[in-house]
Amino acid sequence: MTYGSETRAPAFWHTLADRALAGALIDREEARAVLAAPDTALMDQLAAAYRVRYHYWGNRVRLHYLLNAQSGLCPEDCHYCSQSKISAAEIDRYPLLARDKILAAAARAAELKAGTFCLVISGRAPGERVFEKVLDAVRAVKSQYDLKVCACLGLLTEEQAVRLRDAGVTQVNHNLNTSERFHPEICTTHGFDDRRQTVEHVKRAGLKTCSGGIIGMGESDDDVIDLALSLRELGVRSVPVNFLIPIPGTPLAGTRALDPRRCLRVLCLYRFLLPSQEIRIAGGREVHLRSMQVMGLYPANSIFIGDYLTTPGQAAQQDYAMIADAGFVLETPDGAPLEDVPVTR
Repeated sequence: MTYGSETRAPAFWHTLADRALAGALIDREEARAVLAAPDTALMDQLAAAYRVRYHYWGNRVRLHYLLNAQSGLCPEDCHYCSQSKISAAEIDRYPLLARDKILAAAARAAELKAGTFCLVISGRAPGERVFEKVLDAVRAVKSQYDLKVCACLGLLTEEQAVRLRDAGVTQVNHNLNTSERFHPEICTTHGFDDRRQTVEHVKRAGLKTCSGGIIGMGESDDDVIDLALSLRELGVRSVPVNFLIPIPGTPLAGTRALDPRRCLRVLCLYRFLLPSQEIRIAGGREVHLRSMQVMGLYPANSIFIGDYLTTPGQAAQQDYAMIADAGFVLETPDGAPLEDVPVTR
């Protein structure tokens, strides 16, 4: 553990919370202070971030369920990704799943009390044939289940975003992943502006924007801050915060930059900079927060339940117990508390 000689008083973190609640933007030096704080300040930071989280989200937790509907086969060179063309990771590779398999996954999402079903396909951008199949699957899911649908399909045009909206998609995910400065270090086959433009297309189509990033790829504190500021500038409403899983066979396989306290400080910072947004602890939650996972729910208000794209997640019953033991409640698709979740201990 680290103990700094210049530990700030607990009141400092609550001042940041006050400013976030007032809609004011904390400055860069204050943001750096959040990330550089000693471990002795962590509980005070979490308490201050929770004040902001509670103001907007109460004690509710949103669940999202992720389906990797098309795996691998991607022409991009994203260094963190096991599905990229430069990855030698041992993963399943398959084209778009048949509609009945997508519906089966949606049934599982409903069974697990997830409010949002996230349908993800690998690749730079969907071709028309695959895109039509995705639209058909979305219509089928919406006709059978009380689920919001989030689509993550790569780079999109505004016209494609409109078609997704008309099919019943509620939101579209397209992560910025990191800061504009650091982006060339993790991907060269498309640029930061390509990603930003897709988020803008989604917003103009009237869909909820979902965009976040990956922490722990070798970026600086300022890169972590700049990513959050870019998301704020774009008006993104749902922010998945991933923590890098250094998958063997990827260029970042040897990267080890995270511990639970660093992850929690990042989540606190994002709550101060993105006070009203849904902040979701995404990939790497179990790997990096470990025994401190539940503490991430004090700044964040959302998690994935089940597995991720190519890595397994924690068992659903463990997530239910973690949420209930801390006094949180699940949220229904329409935002109401869901009290009747069975927890087996």
